[in-house]
Amino acid sequence: MKTHRKRKPATDAVEILHRRYYEGKPDRIAALEEERANAEIARKICELRTNAGLTQKQLAALVSTTTSVICRLEDADYEGHSLSMLRRVAAALKQRVEIRFLPAKVKKRVA
Repeated sequence: MKTHRKRKPATDAVEILHRRYYEGKPDRIAALEEERANAEIARKICELRTNAGLTQKQLAALVSTTTSVICRLEDADYEGHSLSMLRRVAAALKQRVEIRFLPAKVKKRVA
C-alpha cells in the first residue's frame, strides 16, 4: 500500500489559486500561457510605440492600417495576432520579430 505525503498547506495566495484552478488541469494551464503571451505582445507593442514617441494613429499610418487595428494589437485580450502584422509593426518601429521555441516546463511529481 502506498502512503501519500500530505503536502504543506499553502499560505501564498498565488499558490492557493494555482492549486485550486490550475494544478492537474493542462487545458487551463495552456489557456493561461496563451493569455500571458497575448498580454506580453500587447505590452511590447505599446512600449515600443511610446518609446518611439508615436501615437496609435501615427503608428497606424506607418504600418498602412487603421488606428483601431493598432488599438486591438495593444489590447491584452486580443487573440488575433498574425506574424505578418507583427512584422509590419516591427519594421515601422525599426525592430525585428524573433520567434523562439523553448522546452515546455514540466513539473516533477513528488511521490
